[in-house]
Amino acid sequence: MKAKMGESVQLQTRRNKAAKSTLTWYLFLLPTLLGIACFILYPVFESFRLSFYRSNGTIETWIGLGNYQRVLSSSAFWNAVYNTFYIAFFQLLLAIPAGFVLACMINRIKRFQSLFKVLFFLPNVTSIVAAAMIFMFVLQPEVGLINHFLDLFGLPTSPWLSDPSTSKAGVILLAVWHWLGFVIIICLANLQAISPELYEAAEIDGASSLQQWLFITIPNMAGTFAFLFIMGWISGLQRFQEVFVLGGPGGSPSRSLQTMVALIYERGFGGFEFGIASAITVLLFLIILAFTVLNLKLTRLKL
Repeated sequence: MKAKMGESVQLQTRRNKAAKSTLTWYLFLLPTLLGIACFILYPVFESFRLSFYRSNGTIETWIGLGNYQRVLSSSAFWNAVYNTFYIAFFQLLLAIPAGFVLACMINRIKRFQSLFKVLFFLPNVTSIVAAAMIFMFVLQPEVGLINHFLDLFGLPTSPWLSDPSTSKAGVILLAVWHWLGFVIIICLANLQAISPELYEAAEIDGASSLQQWLFITIPNMAGTFAFLFIMGWISGLQRFQEVFVLGGPGGSPSRSLQTMVALIYERGFGGFEFGIASAITVLLFLIILAFTVLNLKLTRLKL
């Protein structure tokens, strides 16, 4: 009887210690949880609520789905959607293949590998605002560095950011330059994780270097490509800083650079139409959610 009581007391003591340990961890997590509640959950809820009101920041009037009807029938919104997807698509189309090829080249060299990693990754840690300001001078039509080199080699120059037909190309060039280092580092991590035994076995079987690259390297990079594709779409659909610096909230010239987030900024903080801005925010959230789910299904990436 005494033995059973002793075991019961020990069990209760262990439970009390476990409860105290759990409570301690929650106390340490409390500041983070409060930060998430105050700066993420509440703004999301408030944005969703405001999307059903006509609001200038002080006066609110319930209009139901009126904001969504105005947004979906607005040519400015669909122009912003087109610009956002256009820039994001070509950024991914250029940066992922180029980054993968450069990562393969860096992975094969033995000397100065770390130097090349640093050189390619440096743009990624550079402030995008500072990079955009530099690119404003680099892409300047008359005295810009790129047009100078094009003219030096006898190639046709471009008006870049001063013409609506070529302005997106300038932003894509900046986006690829800024993101390329991240792609290279992620691809290198996967390349170095591929077992050398696979290549040794393929070489014994008579496979050439090209065949090894096509049938061993690329298939083993599928998960990395899927990750980069999804992360690239998410960040691309939220593009704001560079287009704001290069074209302002209106995305000049002729709104050719205005993205969805820039339109949210223009309507919310420029026109004090917080209901319209909130409705666009909710639509942007739904688009990102839909594309993320679709990409996960297509790439079969498990989170």
